[in-house]
Amino acid sequence: MSLSALTTFHTLISLIAIAAGAVAVTGLFRNGSFRRATHLFLATAVLTSLTGFLFPLNGVTPAVITGVLALGILALVLMAFYLFHLTGAWRWIFAIGMVASLYLLVFVGVAQAFQKIAFLNGFAPTQSETPFLVAQLVALVMFVVIGVLATRSYRPGPALSPASGDGVMTRR
Repeated sequence: MSLSALTTFHTLISLIAIAAGAVAVTGLFRNGSFRRATHLFLATAVLTSLTGFLFPLNGVTPAVITGVLALGILALVLMAFYLFHLTGAWRWIFAIGMVASLYLLVFVGVAQAFQKIAFLNGFAPTQSETPFLVAQLVALVMFVVIGVLATRSYRPGPALSPASGDGVMTRR
């Protein structure tokens, strides 16, 4: 696969992951609705992180650190959802992990936007300027608020099966 094709594929699955993640996180406020979006988000978020490691590496970079962190969080989310079925503390681990995973995708998306979109790059060519920092801070604050609210409100019920369809929650 050429670097151009890899970049296109990686970008496409990243955008799908962000869109599916937005729907899945919204489902946390509806006690687990949108299961299909959750499955799609988890698959594409893992794939996005893994394909990020296929790009040429120049040592330990912020991208590598973000990818490792994202995969660690996703491992916990996958365990909470598929292995422990959101019981006990796994409920809030899942909720926080979903929001954190989506945040990391958005964090990278903002960085890429400032790097690749000429209009934004003009405001922060080195990504250390105020507009870039403000954009990242706004995203962080927004996701912290969403994470706190989602964790408090998410109550999927005892032993729910992650295999259930959208809006239908089956007891195991």
